[in-house]
Amino acid sequence: MTTAAVVGIGDISALHLDALRANPAIELVGVCDLHPERAEAAGRAFSVPFFTDHRELLRAVAPQVVHITTPHDQHVPVALDALDAGAHVLTEKPIGQSVAAGRRLVERCAASDRKVGVVFQNRYNPTAVAIREVLTSGALGPIAGARAAVWWFRPSTYYAAAPWRGRWDTAGGGVLINQAIHTLDLLVWFLGVPAAVKGVAATLALPGVIEVEDTATIVIDHDSGVRSTLFATNGHHTNADVELEVTGRDGSVRLVGGEAWLTDGSGTRRIATDAQAGGERSYWGKGHALLIDDFHARLDDPEPFWIGPADGLVPLQVLREVYRQSGILPTGHEL
Repeated sequence: MTTAAVVGIGDISALHLDALRANPAIELVGVCDLHPERAEAAGRAFSVPFFTDHRELLRAVAPQVVHITTPHDQHVPVALDALDAGAHVLTEKPIGQSVAAGRRLVERCAASDRKVGVVFQNRYNPTAVAIREVLTSGALGPIAGARAAVWWFRPSTYYAAAPWRGRWDTAGGGVLINQAIHTLDLLVWFLGVPAAVKGVAATLALPGVIEVEDTATIVIDHDSGVRSTLFATNGHHTNADVELEVTGRDGSVRLVGGEAWLTDGSGTRRIATDAQAGGERSYWGKGHALLIDDFHARLDDPEPFWIGPADGLVPLQVLREVYRQSGILPTGHEL
């Protein structure tokens, strides 16, 4: 039995809490949030102690694993304190609100014997796994290029409900760091780390409402020699399914509508489906529970978790470089 605690009681924490409750090999021993009412509500709902200071939680219940689901600027400070307390860490993306913050966690993790995982749950989606397998097999021949798009919707009320999301100092960015980072991570996982990045980011849908960008376009030249393009916006009228396509000499593989389709000399056929449940956030997919279960199952493995801080640093470097190129980072903000 592994003990776990969740720090940060917001929207995404529900997926962690539900996954922990559903896993009989994990015992939830505490929850924490800076807002007393949130901490208390979660504590009472799950019948565990609740705290408003994560350091007090670490001292009082000594969890073996700390799940970090806080605003972005708190990811690294909480992770460092958890590692100092001897706990393993599973943190939501991004690993930090800036590259400098992310590097601090990467360096600390390298000097620790504790496991640190980053929640890029889309890598666990059946569609992503199938696309990765096709690319690894070489079935498409030499890869010509790739494209991806995220058309989502975030109204002013979304930012009013949690103002940290719209500010540089707490979120570290907008649509790229908070929503499209998952698709950016898939492009890196599929095609290799970026060798060169060019991009433009701007606030087009909610100017004057948020500080951060809500629309962006990126062109990435990967070290594999392949170029990919990514478009992302929070200015769409709804949350559409993410689209991604990789084209090779001998065919293509495409993610659309929550399904992966392979086109080759034999025609076009579906090779995987995410079979997402309906509901307001069905476009999130089901990867959270799979990743959380896998992280806990691997705690005794000698090697680091396969999605660690160094992996989380790559998309963070890409998107923050786009911010730099676009001239939208406020004066005094570290890259």
